[in-house]
Amino acid sequence: MTSNLPLQFPQKPHYEILDGLRGVAALIVVVFHLFEIYAVDPLYVVPIVNHGYLAVDFFFVLSGFVIGYAYDDRWGWMTLWDFCKRRIIRLQPMVVVGAVIGGLCFYFGAGKMFPHIGEVPVWQMLLVMLAGCLLIPTTAAIRQPWHEMFPLNGPSWSLFFEYIGNFLYATVVRRFSKRVLIAFVAAAGVALLWMTVGGSDGSVLGGHELTGRHFGIGMIRLLYPFFCGLLLFRLGRLIRLRGGFWICSLVLAVILFFPRLGGEEQLWINGLYESLSILFVFPLIVLAGAGSPITGRVSVGICKFLGEISFPLYIIHYPFVYLFMAYVTEHGMGWQQSWPLMIAVGVGCVALAYGFLKLFDEPVRAWLRNRFLRHVPVQR
Repeated sequence: MTSNLPLQFPQKPHYEILDGLRGVAALIVVVFHLFEIYAVDPLYVVPIVNHGYLAVDFFFVLSGFVIGYAYDDRWGWMTLWDFCKRRIIRLQPMVVVGAVIGGLCFYFGAGKMFPHIGEVPVWQMLLVMLAGCLLIPTTAAIRQPWHEMFPLNGPSWSLFFEYIGNFLYATVVRRFSKRVLIAFVAAAGVALLWMTVGGSDGSVLGGHELTGRHFGIGMIRLLYPFFCGLLLFRLGRLIRLRGGFWICSLVLAVILFFPRLGGEEQLWINGLYESLSILFVFPLIVLAGAGSPITGRVSVGICKFLGEISFPLYIIHYPFVYLFMAYVTEHGMGWQQSWPLMIAVGVGCVALAYGFLKLFDEPVRAWLRNRFLRHVPVQR
């Protein structure tokens, strides 16, 4: 018997520690991006938090695990279109906010850092902003000398690949048996090792430009961690640790803050470090985060807050980082002089992310769910 009334999926408990770890990684990404203006070429060595970009690979492991947990048992009740709508409703409202903020901030960044901004016509910026709202990559060179596929909000590139991962899961990989999935993940791991240890620069850094090379890097960075996370969920062998959130947060921070290894003559050493972190350490962190208990009002509250702000913070902070970069470049400031401004930008972004979460993201998502989702009956 069917009903026209909106019926809900069975509610599942949240993995609070995984939510908290996502927030920890997002905060470290903000710190990495604030220090990124002081990166030293040719190996792109960023002071203090050199491996902060690996947070993206950690996000992908988390995403794959959570996708499996949330949707593996819903196929049969849920169509492909239902799945797509749910993912769009979850991600797209804040993607739009990030693109609009990027457009509003764009012309304020004109100067030595981005000398061509003043030459970009408003109509072109608005078209790029519309593409960003729709998460359509572009080759429009409106932020020279950089050539990001989302030049108003650079980190959107990882959301673009996240959507690719979601689509591959929903159309093909969800049907894989455990053995086939293990073989698929193993092949992706070999590709990751080939890129980092045998590659040209001993790093996974890349994926943010719309070129063949960067698209290849982005796909390799997606395929292993995302589908490894799915495999971890399906295997179901979790790790239980006392104080799991704090231990996992510490290990994650050490991985992301660790200095670059080797030099120009030993690029493979850093590549090995990054590949081992992605291949083994990040999956172990996710297993421990999912399997460990969390008690105490303070710990639960911290994880809840960090989990709530993680995605809004990640997707709205970079337009302000562009402005920070432009300001310190214009005034010739080193990080020893700019750290108070760094703190102000970081804290401001956290506050703004929380405001957008409560005043925009949550209400809009609730409205979209009620308006567009075809709910299925709870199984009894």
